[in-house]
Amino acid sequence: MAMRKIGNIRWLIVLLIIIVSLTGCNGEKETLTNDEDNKQISTKEEGNDTRKVKDAFGEVEIPVKPKRVAGIYLEDYMLALGVEPIVQWYHPSWGKQEYLGLTDVPLFDITGSLEAMLEKKPDLIILPGAMDESYQLYSKIAPTYRVPDEVLGDAEETLKIVADLLGIPEKATSVLTDYKQKIADTKVKLEEVIGRETVAVVRLDVGDKPELRLFGLNNAYTGMIYKDLGLEPFKWVKNIKAHDVISQEKIPEFTADHIIIFPSNGTWDSESNEKAVALLDDPLWKGIPAVKNGHVYQLERSHWQSGAITANSMKMEDLLNLIVK
Repeated sequence: MAMRKIGNIRWLIVLLIIIVSLTGCNGEKETLTNDEDNKQISTKEEGNDTRKVKDAFGEVEIPVKPKRVAGIYLEDYMLALGVEPIVQWYHPSWGKQEYLGLTDVPLFDITGSLEAMLEKKPDLIILPGAMDESYQLYSKIAPTYRVPDEVLGDAEETLKIVADLLGIPEKATSVLTDYKQKIADTKVKLEEVIGRETVAVVRLDVGDKPELRLFGLNNAYTGMIYKDLGLEPFKWVKNIKAHDVISQEKIPEFTADHIIIFPSNGTWDSESNEKAVALLDDPLWKGIPAVKNGHVYQLERSHWQSGAITANSMKMEDLLNLIVK
């Protein structure tokens, strides 16, 4: 009897060991499973998902939902889509895009050190076509997308690309619907008032050698007033691709019915621009039809030297206020 009792105790001990072992294994398995789930949840929360897109130079891997984006000279498009950039473009000679009103967004000097960009910790950088020499350097800071050449200059297509990069392609659709409607409405109103009267856009280049520069039909900044709004370009405009200087001896032949003019830098009241503004007091300039008829419109430069969505909308407002009234 004693031997049998001892044997039963041994079996009970073995059975307890097996039960404990199995419980431990299940617990370990459950812990591992939970860790994996937590890891997946953490990855999604941190926004580490990426995708590959094709830019001007090839394929680049970018975040699916970028949170900290630097769109160099593309801030207009970001704001139109409801996204604030982490920095705003700045050039010591040309200033910034004042019309955007980004008073609380730090400036990024594109001629300075890239350390300033590094400090902002972007998770995506979007570049236009004028910064190719620095592309590789930007790419070391964060995934960098260079807008393709065939899209640059096309406000609507650029907006679509920026919206896609930001992970909000549907937003571009709604913004463009309103934008196109504004173009259609503005076009009709301008047609009713000036019909086929000719229009020219002139920049007053300030600096050491002031001069008048006529913008061409396909100018990236102002070409939209002809292509989209249907305004009739003055004959010289049709023969200029981007812009060209109007020599003094040609001023008497400058017979456009309406002239839009803005300074290349600063404002009309800037002391540094006094010498350039004096060109408009020249008897030759005062003798042309648009001046005599009061059809010269002195505007501020900021949005007239941008071809983006917000800038174009502001140009339409200028034209309605000055010409349609």
